[in-house]
Amino acid sequence: MLIAGPDTRVVELRVHGVQGTTPQTLVDAVAAVDVAGDGLGRIVRPADRLRRPAPGPVLQTEGRPIPRVVEGYLWGGMTSGGVAKATWALLFPFSIANVAHWMLPPVPERNLPAHLLGIGLRSLLRVFALLLTALLVAQISVVSLDLLAAQCLRPGTACLTSIPADVRTFPWFRTFLGLLPIVVVIAVMRRVSHVEWRIERKAIADAEEQEKQPASGLPGAHVATDPDTPALRSLHVVTALAVTALIALGGPLKQLTASGGMGVAITVAWIVSLVFIGVSVLGALLLDDPTGGAPHRGGRWLRAALGRKPRRLLLVFSVLLVLTTLGLQEQLPLRVPGADVTVQVVALLMAFVLVLFGLMLIPAALLARGTWKSLPRELRPWAGGWFSAPVLAIAGLLGGGFGAGVALPVRKALGDGLRLPAGYEYITLLWGVAGALALLSTFAVASFTGAVRWRAFRKGKVWAREASLLHSGRMRDLRTATRAWWWARWERNHGHHMILIVASVLVVGAVLATVLRVQNVPLGSWAVFSAFGVFVLGLLAVSLLRAVYLAARQPESGRRLGIIADIAQFWPREAHPIVPPCYALKVVPELVARVQDHLRDPGTRVVLCGHSQGSLLVAVAAARLLEELPAHDRERIGLLTAGSQLQWAYPRAFPAVVPHASLARLAGGLDGRWRALCRGTDPLGGAVTTWRRQVFDGMLLGVGYREDGSEGALAPALRGPTGALVLGGDHWLPDPQRGPFPGRRWRSGVSAHSDYTSDPEWDRAVAIAAGLLQVDAPESPSLPFARKPETRSRDVLGGS
Repeated sequence: MLIAGPDTRVVELRVHGVQGTTPQTLVDAVAAVDVAGDGLGRIVRPADRLRRPAPGPVLQTEGRPIPRVVEGYLWGGMTSGGVAKATWALLFPFSIANVAHWMLPPVPERNLPAHLLGIGLRSLLRVFALLLTALLVAQISVVSLDLLAAQCLRPGTACLTSIPADVRTFPWFRTFLGLLPIVVVIAVMRRVSHVEWRIERKAIADAEEQEKQPASGLPGAHVATDPDTPALRSLHVVTALAVTALIALGGPLKQLTASGGMGVAITVAWIVSLVFIGVSVLGALLLDDPTGGAPHRGGRWLRAALGRKPRRLLLVFSVLLVLTTLGLQEQLPLRVPGADVTVQVVALLMAFVLVLFGLMLIPAALLARGTWKSLPRELRPWAGGWFSAPVLAIAGLLGGGFGAGVALPVRKALGDGLRLPAGYEYITLLWGVAGALALLSTFAVASFTGAVRWRAFRKGKVWAREASLLHSGRMRDLRTATRAWWWARWERNHGHHMILIVASVLVVGAVLATVLRVQNVPLGSWAVFSAFGVFVLGLLAVSLLRAVYLAARQPESGRRLGIIADIAQFWPREAHPIVPPCYALKVVPELVARVQDHLRDPGTRVVLCGHSQGSLLVAVAAARLLEELPAHDRERIGLLTAGSQLQWAYPRAFPAVVPHASLARLAGGLDGRWRALCRGTDPLGGAVTTWRRQVFDGMLLGVGYREDGSEGALAPALRGPTGALVLGGDHWLPDPQRGPFPGRRWRSGVSAHSDYTSDPEWDRAVAIAAGLLQVDAPESPSLPFARKPETRSRDVLGGS
């Protein structure tokens, strides 16, 4: 531990979690002012009455008070705020498919079968994502080309009577009106995929050079931009334009018929559309070739074929193909059969790819099992490393559901006389069966959970023995805390089970609907489920569109809608390029640059503090700092996480990106300066550096990371001056707090996942992370209580 000198100061750099926050809340002040940043990534400090940056409260250590500067990094503007970012929620299925890529199991070194399986899985993910884009375009075509242009606007109908008959019969009018919304949506998707965050204080060339370095084994080492993203983006746009032309020309199975030169032109355009789609699928399959970067191997031909100029030519030819299709369709037919056929063909191809992906994922997960089989069960990846398959299934079924959910209200608004494709009846059946199964599953889970909880409390079983240590002598708080611990533990232990249930329910509905569709079974006996499916799909689409509308009118609603983006947008574009930009690629380099700026002062020590999702950002930033800083500077950085998912969620959902071994290496590199604030009442955050905890003879014991980087049994937990129990790097906070304490901000009741900075243990953890205080130092006097603790003896539940 470095000795504090007279010029020592601590910079506490805080990073918030999902949903964003206000600058004042982040730095715990009544006013805050920007001191750096570009408006999207804002660095703020507390402000005085003249709006000038003010110093933070001093940090009390065993020796003397140390000056402290409190800063906060605000990144919420990258994921929420304004209708443009709110509409990103419409790309939610694309984002889920992209997240599924990062959930793949790790590939063991020097294992050829695992390496080949990894290449195949990533290629299938890219093809599935490409089909997801094609499905969206096909479903928009059902609404725009079929319902609106072909049926509603055909001459002689009573739909949209404000449009005169002469206009309806005008050449190319209906075709143009039907193709225009599709092309606009494709242009918007292409625009979204081009959005990138500009990194402040970090040269792009330096960042790209760093990404070429071999992986360090620290958390987030693989979170980097993919050089294949521009090529993949072009393939998706080409596919979308080619599918648009293919639908207008009759569909993938049969082209429109015409005589003479018109028939030849339609045939040529139809073949060109199929060729463009085939080239895009082939490119998506081969882009993940790891040998492509070597100039002496075959992959260089693929990189050259998908270079900037070839991509532009491909896009130009695709646009010309759509314009040619418009010229060939002087008058649309009464129906557009290609839309229904394309939706069904794409859906079947997606199902085939998903099944193949799930089957290949089984041996890949088994081969990767050696990397985690020595870990306790509670630290192993969810579903044995197979979690990516159900997440990908949810992405595909939600993508189909969103499109059908929009088509149903549009048909209702235009008129009941319009007809949707026959395949949509089976989509409504899918969601009707899934909705019914979801209700039954919810009832079963709720009943079972309630029965287990009632039985446990009736028998007086203590679910949270740690709470009895934290609230010793305060039986009223113990009763409240015990119930909150039970629910929080249930949510952490079974949250991924709920995702598996959702995926299973949707897959069962999809299988049933597919079987009935293939066998052409009439849906008369399934009418109840189809009607319920219409209600579920309508509710799904209306709720999503209403949320986007409210986001435009009420900024607070837009911030709440950003929860989805906050979680999904952490991951760079890999499987699907048409997703919002990854904010981690901006936040992490800017945090690293800010810390390096502070460390230029030799007396400064920096503690990175992250809450919830922010804990992942600061952990990745700390890992980058350990890679870049010299040894004498690494000793002046610390890490503080609060309400973190760095043990129970991220290593288990993303075992290849945030594996347990990388966290152990990070803890060893920080040499005991990683502190984690935990509450047993927090359903979203939990322990980070310890596991297998138990209470024995009035002591809290456990296994975790040691200061030397090893793992093993830890010394019994020590009690802090404010009642917190410190086991290894975890600080277990009493919730409700043991205060109030005079001179400190007070929060009553159960805090759960919020307001960790209100606990006085926060300052002590910052001092330890800064290397100014030892955990096992002689215990300082306890802070005075404003109210005395209860001393009457009661049982765990608070009974007399």
